[in-house]
Amino acid sequence: MSIELLAPAGNIDKLATAFAFGADAAYMGLTSYSLRKNAGNFTPEDLKKAADLKARYGGRLYCTMNILFSESQIREVVPVLESLKDSPFDAFIISDIGLVPLMQKYLPDRQLHLSTQASCLNSSSARMYFDMGFSRVILGREASLDDIKRIKDAVPQLELEAFVHGAMCMSYSGRCLLSSYLAGRSANQGDCAHTCRWNYRLHYALEEEERPGIYYPISEEDGCTTILSSKDLCMIDHLDDLTASGLSSLKIEGRMKSVYYIALVTRAYRKALDRDPDWRLYRDDLFNVSHREYSTGFFYGHDPVDTADIDRPTSYGYRREYLYLGTVLDEVEKGVWRLDVRNQIRCGRVLEYIGSDVYRICDDSFRLTDADGNPVEKLDHGKEGFLVTDKALRSGYIIRTESDIKTIN
Repeated sequence: MSIELLAPAGNIDKLATAFAFGADAAYMGLTSYSLRKNAGNFTPEDLKKAADLKARYGGRLYCTMNILFSESQIREVVPVLESLKDSPFDAFIISDIGLVPLMQKYLPDRQLHLSTQASCLNSSSARMYFDMGFSRVILGREASLDDIKRIKDAVPQLELEAFVHGAMCMSYSGRCLLSSYLAGRSANQGDCAHTCRWNYRLHYALEEEERPGIYYPISEEDGCTTILSSKDLCMIDHLDDLTASGLSSLKIEGRMKSVYYIALVTRAYRKALDRDPDWRLYRDDLFNVSHREYSTGFFYGHDPVDTADIDRPTSYGYRREYLYLGTVLDEVEKGVWRLDVRNQIRCGRVLEYIGSDVYRICDDSFRLTDADGNPVEKLDHGKEGFLVTDKALRSGYIIRTESDIKTIN
């Protein structure tokens, strides 16, 4: 098969967005046993909707059950596995090897994908996991492109997957104890407090004892620094290298991220993979979604992550900041659209509609009505209302507006 674009789905709305904006497959968690415990995740009632979306788009669904199981949890998971026999999942993403015999017993017809949490980084480990019954390994994020090639050459039957975009953990393959130590919340139980993103105050310069006069680079703002916060990964400019390495699946991080994030990132990678003539236009939109400084991670070696070749678009020295406003739902009558409002939509602003089939539609002549059809000047989060416009919209389009705040590049 052609290389797979795999997008995150933290809830049913995000799953619909991932498929609508070009994902071949999506990964999602149940309300338990997932490393994104606070993503919203999926209840048994949601799985029917997920199955419908899968059938509608012809996509694939992977279930993340990648926590490290305690003794009580490994016993409690058995009835959960039994209940998933009729679920729409094509594969299960796991890291705890104790799950393997249980999966093979209760869900023998489903594939096993090894989570990145297992830190598989060499061909010997990859072969062992393949012999154990895994059809795919999600490599540790420390794997370089050369590593990937060697692993694929050694175990050609094994599918390899790697994260190519999104947040990276400061700890080795995400196995971090910092959150447990500082917040009492275990990252390996899906409850990470993201302590590496917190602001820290340093009272002395950071200097290693055996290297006097060499100081760790630290930048401060308002007296604090995010010294532990890693850069975000962005490999959209290097898809040919990723494909040539032998990867079967390119994975986007972000089950905790917004519908807007999933739409923009999935769309950009879809256009780039399909070699759309305008793919760079969509690529540049990656800078209009919340992100840290982009890097290429460890793909080109184990030196400090490289950012030199990730150019961001400029517009007279400034970068646009956008506010995600909501989603277009259904057309109730000609030119009248029901909305899912996530941030205040106000008349007098210029709205932008983005879709999988259109880069951007600008609208400065729309009108708003409340649930009863009465004209209003604004619609607030959670309030039912309608958008009246002469623009050619479609269900699922994302609504945004340019923020009043600008940041200098």
